[in-house]
Amino acid sequence: MKILVTGNLGYIGAILTDVLSNSYEVIGLDNGLYEECTLKEEVKPAKQIKKDIRDIEISDLDGVDAIIHLAALSNDPLGELNPDLTNQINFLAVKKIADLAKKAGVKRFVYVSSQSMYGISNSVNELDEYDSEKNPVTEYAKTKWNAEKYLVSLNDEDFLVVCFRPSTVFGASPRLRCDIVFNNFMACAYTTGKIEIKSDGSPWRPVVHVRDVTSALIAGLKAPKSIIAGKSYNVGIENGNYTVKNLADIVQKVMPSCNIVFTKEHLIDPRSYKVSFDRILGDLKDFYKPEWNLEKGAKELIEFFEETNFTEEDFRGKKTNRIKNIQSKINHKIDNNLRFINK
Repeated sequence: MKILVTGNLGYIGAILTDVLSNSYEVIGLDNGLYEECTLKEEVKPAKQIKKDIRDIEISDLDGVDAIIHLAALSNDPLGELNPDLTNQINFLAVKKIADLAKKAGVKRFVYVSSQSMYGISNSVNELDEYDSEKNPVTEYAKTKWNAEKYLVSLNDEDFLVVCFRPSTVFGASPRLRCDIVFNNFMACAYTTGKIEIKSDGSPWRPVVHVRDVTSALIAGLKAPKSIIAGKSYNVGIENGNYTVKNLADIVQKVMPSCNIVFTKEHLIDPRSYKVSFDRILGDLKDFYKPEWNLEKGAKELIEFFEETNFTEEDFRGKKTNRIKNIQSKINHKIDNNLRFINK
């Protein structure tokens, strides 16, 4: 079975490619924007296509049985830099690849969405995929929700679409990101002895390990049509909702010498929500078996930091922080549309 993974040279993509390669022929498609952002050797796909997702052609899908679509401008702050560009990449390019996939005879389209679409929630209940209101407050969140709605409209007997909404991801990867909350806290604690909380610590953040996200996406390849066709699933673990302060406390538990510091950089963070994982843990119980909690993931990250001689420069620098990486390349290696400059 031939699987095309878009965005394979990213944080999740590196782990997904590794795991998939044990059972499938993997084709990677990535523009290489973060190609140099590696901290250790990674497993390569059987074939690598270096191409912007906006430029994909039907010939790129020749012989492909299924697509796992990761490629995106990948978080809320990054998406706000240029809302029109975010829409081009996170929505219009998704429409294009899905339309081409259906025309090319691809059988399954597994879309990596986001829980950011829940936005601001005043509900005391955990948010459900279908019954809870979508209230996206950022361009990133809006494009993810719009892409989901379009993709589900394409689902039919010959073209299965399933959407997964991961919680905030954590855990070690050759292409580690430190601009996501738990990884950020762990890297800060390891390299500086401090855990820097930029908000007041009260917002809720569901979290999930990168390998459990991979497990969910592979479930999208394996589960029967009768279960998953046209469905959307929150991806996480049982009791997987934490406040930001809870996350910092867990980091301090595994690194007791570290101090928690409130920087007051963002006193109010409007993104706060608790999410239900009942559907994925129920519907996909035979296919999705999450294995990682925060304590296990924290210990894994410490081992990763030791193995890679991880430094404060790595933590704060452009290799592990997406916005800093892009800003370092604008008008030098890439233009304002995030396309490489030919010199």
